[in-house]
Amino acid sequence: MTAYLFVLCVGLLAGMVSGVIGTGSSIMLLPVLVFSFGPKQAVPIMALAAILANLSRVVAWRREIDWKAWAAYSITGVPAAALGARVLWTLPASFVDIALGLFFLLMIPARHWIDAKKWKIRLWQLSAAGAIIGFLTGVVLSTGPLSVPAFTAYGLAKGAFLSTEAASSLVLYISKAVTFRELGALPPEVIMKGAIVGSSLMAGTFLSKRIVQRMSVVSFRFTLDLLLLVSGISLLWTAHHWR
Repeated sequence: MTAYLFVLCVGLLAGMVSGVIGTGSSIMLLPVLVFSFGPKQAVPIMALAAILANLSRVVAWRREIDWKAWAAYSITGVPAAALGARVLWTLPASFVDIALGLFFLLMIPARHWIDAKKWKIRLWQLSAAGAIIGFLTGVVLSTGPLSVPAFTAYGLAKGAFLSTEAASSLVLYISKAVTFRELGALPPEVIMKGAIVGSSLMAGTFLSKRIVQRMSVVSFRFTLDLLLLVSGISLLWTAHHWR
């Protein structure tokens, strides 16, 4: 019961953070889920919770979705996410932890490099990004640090960015969850845990809507880097702990 309460509290906070900056829920929650339930359960639980979290962002900002950008990104991202999920499920649990931890840490300099380039991309380039990020979403679970610059480089901001990125991530995570289901990784116990965790993310997302307009770009970048650093180190520590 204590573990569930802790997960729910972190989930509420993670939902608020992701509702403001467009990412961060998986980065914050995954180390907690790995420690509480083990890496093999944590990944499908987080995939289910992410579906509910993104659904809440879609509902909150539904009127501002750029459906053209959503279609371009999703049409390649959905099959790529399913392929990535199959690759992930064949890997050892400790390797998953190490891969996730290193990925989060590497995303700190990578994100700054992408921002410094100030890329502007077109619709077909967004579709190509969807294929790459979709596959990585299947393998490493959280690719918000990559999808954020992809959608902003296309020209989306604030509500349009939050809604379109969430709608795109929603279908990617559904693809991943369906693949997990086919692989037998979603027994009733895991589905229940995913629904519980996802409900806390949804609550946090709706609570965050009021402060979206108040957060500066500098605060957003600092928060994201801090989340990546803490979560990356936590996952590497967890990988050592499970050995």
